[in-house]
Amino acid sequence: MYDTLPQAHFDAELDAVSARLLAMGGLAESQLSQALYAITRASGETASQVLQLERRLNAAEVELERELWAMVARRQPTARDLRLLIAVSKMVRDLERIGDEATRVAQATHRLLAHGLAGPLRDPIAGIGATGALALRQLRQALDAFARLDVALALAVLRSDETLDAGFEQLMRSLVARMGDDPRSISPGIDLMFVAKALERVGDHAKNLAEQVIYCVKGADVRHTPMDGVEALVN
Repeated sequence: MYDTLPQAHFDAELDAVSARLLAMGGLAESQLSQALYAITRASGETASQVLQLERRLNAAEVELERELWAMVARRQPTARDLRLLIAVSKMVRDLERIGDEATRVAQATHRLLAHGLAGPLRDPIAGIGATGALALRQLRQALDAFARLDVALALAVLRSDETLDAGFEQLMRSLVARMGDDPRSISPGIDLMFVAKALERVGDHAKNLAEQVIYCVKGADVRHTPMDGVEALVN
């Protein structure tokens, strides 16, 4: 039999779940920020800290998912309450995957430091920093959109994904050109390609977070919806 405590009690539980998701988002944001510092500043120590944060993020994912489904079983939520819990469950997975991508950046940093950074790749590493900054901003905006349940801010995240994709494509072209000019840069260049792809995926996950905010507020699944259709729904 499900719980019949007053709605006010359930609202408090929902607020607590939202706060825990934002705390998990803070861990993912910190992990990504440190990974970017590690790769752009050649800091093996910071890269190791990223790997330590990964364990905390994974534990937070398991704990929060367990609580979510316990609430569903106990409370039998409907309407907007149920949408929020469904959205949070999906956002938990995206945050964990952002942590995975930050971990890949940190691991690539260790490999690059072990083999030495080729001089011709200094410019692409600067490009990594610029692309990473875009991905980090998208993540922060998506978390802020959830904290406020702000669909306009969520829409801004979706729009900014095109800018990140363009930066990723430019970075990949730069890496290919550098690797062609200097065969010594091929091995580290491949690592940087993996880093670039990881950052592009962070942007995709941030976009997913923003789509879940729209689902929470509007009750509409906007995945695979053209941008003009999303804008018409939000506006």
